Formats: sequence, structure tokens, C-alpha cells
Amino acid sequence: MSENAPETQDTESLFVPLISHNQRSVTVNSTSQVAIIGANVCPIESLDYEIAENDFFKQDWRTRGKFQIFQYVVMKWLLCFLIGGFVSLVGFFNNLAVENIAGAKFVVTSNMMLSRRYGMAFLVFSVSNLVLTLFAAILTAFISPAATGSGIPEVKAYLNGVDAPDIFSPRTLVVKIVGSISAVSSSLLIGKAGPMVHTGSCIASLFGQGGSRRYGLTWKWLRFFKNDRDRRDLVTCGSAAGIAAAFRAPVGGVLFAFEEMASWWRSALLWRAFFTTAVVAIVLRALIDVCLSGKCGLFGKGGLIMFDAYSENISYHLADVPPVLVLGVIGGILGSLYNFLLTKVLRIYNFIYEKGIIYQIFVACTISIFTSCLLFGLPWLASCQPCPPDAAEACPTIGRSGNYKRFQCPHGHYNDLASLIFNTNDDAIKNLFSKNTNAEFQLSTMLIFFITCFILSIFSYGIVAPAGLFVPAIVTGASYGRFIAMLLDSHTNLGHGLYAVLGAASFLGGSMRMTVSLCVIILELTNNLLLLPLIMMVLLVSKTVADAFNGNIYDIIMKVKGFPYLETHAEPYMRQLTVADVVSGPLQLCHGIEKVGNIVHILRTTRHHGFPVIDASPDSESPVLCGLILRAHLIVLLKKKAFLSTPMRLGVDDALKHFSADDFAKKGLGNVDKIEDVELTNEEMDMFLDLHPFTNASPYTVVETMSLAKALTLFREVGLRHLLVIPKISSRAPVVGILTRHDFMPEDILGSWGLPLKITYSGSRPSHVPTTSRDEYNSGTCRGRLILDTSERL
Repeated sequence: MSENAPETQDTESLFVPLISHNQRSVTVNSTSQVAIIGANVCPIESLDYEIAENDFFKQDWRTRGKFQIFQYVVMKWLLCFLIGGFVSLVGFFNNLAVENIAGAKFVVTSNMMLSRRYGMAFLVFSVSNLVLTLFAAILTAFISPAATGSGIPEVKAYLNGVDAPDIFSPRTLVVKIVGSISAVSSSLLIGKAGPMVHTGSCIASLFGQGGSRRYGLTWKWLRFFKNDRDRRDLVTCGSAAGIAAAFRAPVGGVLFAFEEMASWWRSALLWRAFFTTAVVAIVLRALIDVCLSGKCGLFGKGGLIMFDAYSENISYHLADVPPVLVLGVIGGILGSLYNFLLTKVLRIYNFIYEKGIIYQIFVACTISIFTSCLLFGLPWLASCQPCPPDAAEACPTIGRSGNYKRFQCPHGHYNDLASLIFNTNDDAIKNLFSKNTNAEFQLSTMLIFFITCFILSIFSYGIVAPAGLFVPAIVTGASYGRFIAMLLDSHTNLGHGLYAVLGAASFLGGSMRMTVSLCVIILELTNNLLLLPLIMMVLLVSKTVADAFNGNIYDIIMKVKGFPYLETHAEPYMRQLTVADVVSGPLQLCHGIEKVGNIVHILRTTRHHGFPVIDASPDSESPVLCGLILRAHLIVLLKKKAFLSTPMRLGVDDALKHFSADDFAKKGLGNVDKIEDVELTNEEMDMFLDLHPFTNASPYTVVETMSLAKALTLFREVGLRHLLVIPKISSRAPVVGILTRHDFMPEDILGSWGLPLKITYSGSRPSHVPTTSRDEYNSGTCRGRLILDTSERL
């Protein structure tokens, strides 16, 4: 944009291009959400976490009595209670269903193996896996592609302020639950912890919306929570409840939400998240008693979430520290390699999936068949082992889960590799974590199982089905932890089961880069506080080593999907740039008293979501900034048609007569008001609207000379959607421009400044790229995906 660009003088027009000094033409960032499974590219919008403190809002709160305030506080705690209760029930139901469906499959297969009908056993095993995978893939691809994957990247992006479409819809919730049960039961190396986080967030979001108008489920007493800020808090509690239900780790769930998920945190939210996870723990404890009475079928005493994996007294000495450090280093290297390979596989999958849904389902079926062949064929490579005379359970195990699977072995013998493979992932972890089992597995078995888990977990995650990464990472890490313990053998005082726990911790730390939350989750999982020093050490070492290679897996997936996620830190070059260097125009302005036709025109011709409001001041040469008004609020004003025949000020009391707080509440999914739905006559188009009572008179502003890094810190920490840039010289226009989320994206900044940036399109180029707005990429559905690689940026 040139320095002396002309300014429109039409008083009735709201298109006032503001002059940007020394600014070059910018390339608009067009990153947008792309589901890995090949769904259409969806427009990304930001969330309005900032409270619009306009006169109408202030007066509405002043009129609320003590009872309404009490109701608001009580409802927050009641919703947390309901979220915890529902998430715990879903978590228990998921484990119950998986253990019984997968258990029935393994029982039938084992019975055929005992009768030496090996061909029929393989057919039953592979066909049942294929049917379960096909059902999950069809359900996900046709009903809710947003349910694909773990869901943690989507929830994390939402809590950062990114509103990806359809991630919390009722159909996504249903597909997430049913699809996860079916996919996990199909012997794919995927977990249900990630889907549980997404499930908990969906439940919390639906409660915060007050139900669904589409299905006739709307509760007026939840109107206080129809805003992005309160929904964000509920979703945070839901994500914490998801982890708590997946691992029966209430404190770990709170820390997971704090360390990995939430971008904003405060003490009040900490209390509510802790209360939510406490409800989860209590409900699960009650449901455990039901299973102890033998009413859960093949579920028995429960799956992973109800198992004390390594509850025994341990003793270790200084000589045991070096092997643990080596374990952490290996975990960091393997975790970073895992992230690298998974990213490459996801990009390959995405390229294939762009060809259509049939390709998505074909890939899922191919992975299922490959997995079945591998899982059924590998145990034949393992030699049969005689049953130990002092075994703690029946050997061989027949007709149920256990440590000693007979497979093809003669009576009195067991196949140690089949004991790991022909079980659910939860039962495999039990076997690996079990104490006093140093002689149960062979060295070759552990090596084969580790390589198998490492490869299958990478290729299984990207299929079109709900799939988590937590449990596969635990299984993979535990297998190489046991492998290292076998190599050390008599040179360490630690048991093989303990090395499996430490190996799982190191691989989780190397892949997910969490420390505090993972440490507590593993401690709650193993029910042994004596492991604390060793787990802390291995997590710190593995994370430090892995950070030298790449980022954590969830951040990588967010980048692959195109979420404009704001990092906690600013890039070094951002301190050399000012906000004036990246802000773009022309800017759309509204006057305090504006003509209806002008408002309609700007809403129909732009996709901006925030507009500065100015007033002409008789004492100043330039207009005065009144504040900021949102697109959604303007549409509400137009729909209510509270127009004025003459340009005059409307008092706050008059505004309260025509409007209520419910009119400006954030609507639920699929109920967004659009300007195209507003019908006005020519006479109404010539009338006026007073925007003063509805304008946020105290928006966040920064001076144009502020560094971009400092502005990013403010933008992220406060949770903004719009940040006004004001001139340093007061005689100029009242606003230089608006900073939005995309203005802080490194690929946007580097690309617009001509710095090295490699841009690769997989598929066709997006059909529309906005030229005047960097607020959101709101140009409609596209069919390509823009992959931005900033590895060569400096």
C-alpha cells in the first residue's frame, strides 16, 4: 500500500482506507483447518473470549439481583458436576464395550486355535477386525469427519481461541464414542485416551450451549453461559475429565489440562477442574465395585483405568541411575523419530484422502488387513515356553485375558509374544508392567513387539476413525523398556516391570513433551509414589533430548491441519518488527450513528468480524475512536429493526427496552446469524442506527510503534480476537488498523516480507483468498490444503 493512498470522502460510505506508512503489499495468510482424513477445507474463525464491555452490557449486569448472581455461580459448579458424571459414565462404558467386544473375538479365535483350526481362526480374527474397522471408518467418513484422530489438537486449538467447525457437535460426540469403541476393539494399535479428551470437551461444550435447538433440547436456565469465555472454562474442565476417566487419574487430568491444553488459566478454573475430576474418580470407584461383583462380563475387574500396574515396594541405588538416564536419552530420540515419521505418514494419507471418501475407507481397510496378518503371523516366530511352576495365575490362559496365551503351543506351554498381541492394549500394558515376571518374556519377543508397535502405531493413527496416541505410546515405550532391562539383566537391581514403566514414561516424554502431568498420570496409574524420582528424571531427560529435534506431537498435528495456533513465545525476529509493519488495510469503519444501508453494505461485502466505531469531534481535526463493535452484534441490531428515522443518540434505557441480554448471547452450533438472512425494505435502509450503547468502549489498543513480540504476548495472554492499532501522532486517523490472529502467524509474516518460505500445495489451490481481511479465512469451502513449511525461514 502506498504512503499517499487516497482516502474516500463519501460521508455515507464506511469504506475508509487508512494510510499505512512504509508498508508494502502483504500476502494474506490462508491457513485453515484441514481434517487429515480428507474432509473439505473449512473456514477458521476466532473466538470472542474478550467481554464486550459496552453500555448495554454494563447496565444489564447492574440490573441483575443477588439471586441471579447466586444462580450463575451455582450453575457453574453444577455443570462441572454433570460433566464429571457424564464423562465418567462414558469412560466406563467405553472400557466395558472394548473389553467385551475384543474379548469375545479373542475367545473365539483362541478356541479355534486350541482345536487346531488355524485357518478358520485367522479368518475369524481378520474378518472381525476388518468389520469393526470398516464400521468405524464409514461412520466417521460419512457422518462426522471431525471425529477423526485423537481430538486433542482440535480441543487445544479451541482453548487457544480457534473455532474449528463441527468439532463439538452432537454427531461428533456420538461418532467419537461409537467409532472409538469399534476402532479400538479391532486390534488396531490405537488408544482411547485422546478420544476421551475430545468426548469430555464435547459434553462440556454441549452443556455450555444450553442444549440443541435443532433437536428441541434447550434450557433457558443456562443462558448465562452462552458466551465463549464460560464455554472455554467448561471445555477445559471437560478435557481434564477426559484424561481422568481414561486413566483414573484425577490430579493428572487437572495437570494435563493446565500443562498441555489450556492457553489461559486462573485459580477459580483450577478449583472447578479439580472438582470435575474428583467427581470422575468417585463415580469410577463406584463402578469398579459393580465389576468386582462379576457383572461386567469379560471386562472382569476392569481395564487399564482400574488397574494398579506396579504397586510394590522397590529399592534402587546410585548405580541404577545411569541406566535410567540412558533410558531417558533413548526415549527422547525414539519419541522425536516417532513424531517425524508420523508427520510424514499423515501428509501421505492426506494426499491420498483428497481423492475421495472411497480412498479413505480403502486405506483404513488396508491397514486393518495388514495389522491382522502381522498380529496373527508374528507369534508363530516365537518359541513356546514352559509354564512356570510358581505362576500367579493359570497357565496357559484359556478363554480370557492373561499373561500366558497358549496359541499354537502344546499343553503346559505358552507363547509369550501371543500373550502381548492376543490381548487388548490395556491387557498388554498389564503384562508388561507386571512385577516378578523377569523370566516370562524372551529378548527376541520384546524386540519384535517393540518394532511392531512402533510401526503399527504410526500407520494406524491417520486412518479415518477416532484414534488416540497415549496408549500406543505407553505400549511402545514399555516394550523397549523391558528390552533394555533384559539387556542389563543382572547389572541392575530394578525389575523388568519397573523398566517397562520408565520406558513408557520416556517415550511419552519424548513424543508429547509433557513432564508434570505425565509424571502424575503414571504415578496414579501405577499407584506407587516410590517411582517419583525415577519418573521425574526420565521425563526431564527424554523431553530435553527430544526438544533438540522437533516439537511435541500435538503441536505438529495442529500445524499439519492448519490451525492458527498462537505459541507461548515470540519468534526472535518479531522483536525487530513493529505492529505497523504487519497491519493491513483498508480498514472498515462505522460511525457512532450510522445509516442502515451503509451497515448492510459493509456486512455483505466484507467478512470482517470487528469494526472500529468513530465519532466526529468538534474540538479535534480527526475523528475520535469510540470503540469496537462486533459483526454478530450488528446483525442482531438489524434483525430487531430498532431503527431511528433521524440521526439521534439512543439512551441506554431505551436500548434496554428494545433488547435483552439473550439477544446478544452466543448461539450454539449451526445457529449463527448471517446478514443474508436479514430482509430490509428501501425505507428501512435509509434509516439510522445508534451504535453507541452496543460499542465496546474499552477495546484493547496498542500504539503502532509497539514491537510485534510484545503485541503477541498481550494478544495471547488476554485471549483477544481483535487488537486495535492506534497512531503515535494524534492528528492522524484514530485507528491505523486491526491485528488479528493471522497477523501473528510466522508463515504469514515471513511470506509477506519475502523471507525464505517454502509453500507446497497438495491438491488444488484454494479457490478464494481474501484481499482485505486477515481476521479469518472465511471465503467458503475449498478443496485444497496449503502446507506451510517454515523450516527454511531464516
